[in-house]
Amino acid sequence: MTKNVLLSFKGNKHIAAEIKLTGSKSECNRALIISALSNGSVQVENLSMAADTVTLNKILAQIEDKEKSVPERIVDVGPAGTAMRFLTAFLAIKPGQFLLTGTERMKQRPIGILAEALKGIGAQISYTENDGFPPLQIVGTLLQTNKYVKIKGDISSQYISALLMIAPNLPLGLSLQIEGELTSKPYVEMTLSMLAQAGIRYTWIDNTIDIEQQTFKKTTIYIEPDWSAASYWYAIAALADEASIFLPGLNGYSLQGDSQITEIMANFGITSQFKNGGVFLKKEPKKIERKIFDLRECPDLAQTLVVICAALGHSCTFTGLETLKIKETNRILALQTELAKIGVSFTEKNLSYKLDCSQLHFPEKININTYEDHRMAMAFAPLALKIKQVEIEEKQVVEKSYPYFWDDLAQAGFSVTDK
Repeated sequence: MTKNVLLSFKGNKHIAAEIKLTGSKSECNRALIISALSNGSVQVENLSMAADTVTLNKILAQIEDKEKSVPERIVDVGPAGTAMRFLTAFLAIKPGQFLLTGTERMKQRPIGILAEALKGIGAQISYTENDGFPPLQIVGTLLQTNKYVKIKGDISSQYISALLMIAPNLPLGLSLQIEGELTSKPYVEMTLSMLAQAGIRYTWIDNTIDIEQQTFKKTTIYIEPDWSAASYWYAIAALADEASIFLPGLNGYSLQGDSQITEIMANFGITSQFKNGGVFLKKEPKKIERKIFDLRECPDLAQTLVVICAALGHSCTFTGLETLKIKETNRILALQTELAKIGVSFTEKNLSYKLDCSQLHFPEKININTYEDHRMAMAFAPLALKIKQVEIEEKQVVEKSYPYFWDDLAQAGFSVTDK
């Protein structure tokens, strides 16, 4: 990742565009694992073009390649965090020996809670470098010592989803008890809803989810466009003088937790009207009054919303950001560093984060570091509506979730130049 991109927006800051978004990475990665677990009974339509999904799809195809017989398969997910979590559980029940690894940053992202939970029900997993972190040596087996698992709910919902998806294939099924508060609950609900589409029955009583051993039914799962990608267009609408943007394919009854962006952005005067098979965004005059934003159920919106508030000079408080430090980068530190370039501070106190915009200023030009994090690039890109020149490093980083992001910005009237 070496090329940078220079953004600007000349003339009236009026955005009028129709943007077709790629399929949801979150939905797609779950659907691919479910399809693989179903031995092909579940088909997937409208596959995402996100790099993480392409990587996972390719890995699953290689694993199923019966022609390739090797003592140990090296499975390299690169920077794909979702693939790392989901494959840890998937490979644990897949006959064979595997070395599951990724980038240097991936080796710094914890996996121990999931690995230990799997080991507790009979999985053969060991750490080859540092305890609790990838790479993982996995000997796939269907042996199961018990069905009961306890797992913390405030670390990563992907650990829980990984366990739930393999549950129907376990000889004893699974009884999963979530300890403490559940972060990103909509993502767990998404996983269960997609399992239900594939015929899997479950119960969720209090903090325990039970899934018996059962067979997937023959079905097709259609992937909705990505609400996380849509959030950047809400940001653009918020920072423009006027905006009317149509995003086809999105609906008001989404499985995706990030669809909460519609309610959140109503605070900023961005209305969401579902019609003609999509959502129509329009900016209307509105005084921003909300002072606390709880993003516990949609932490992937954090960077987008923090930058929106900073650019609008809206000092406020954010909660529910506990998982941001173990993402593609330490997103809290990354936000603090980059926001300082426009005079905005983002400070932590007792799990709350205070955004102070009292010293906000817009330079003629700003350089944004991405820290190899796709959401840093896309969250800060809309600043080109406030700053004459915004240079963002590592142009290719957006391929992880939204590969056509720069093309779509150009379609909407931004000047996009390689550096």
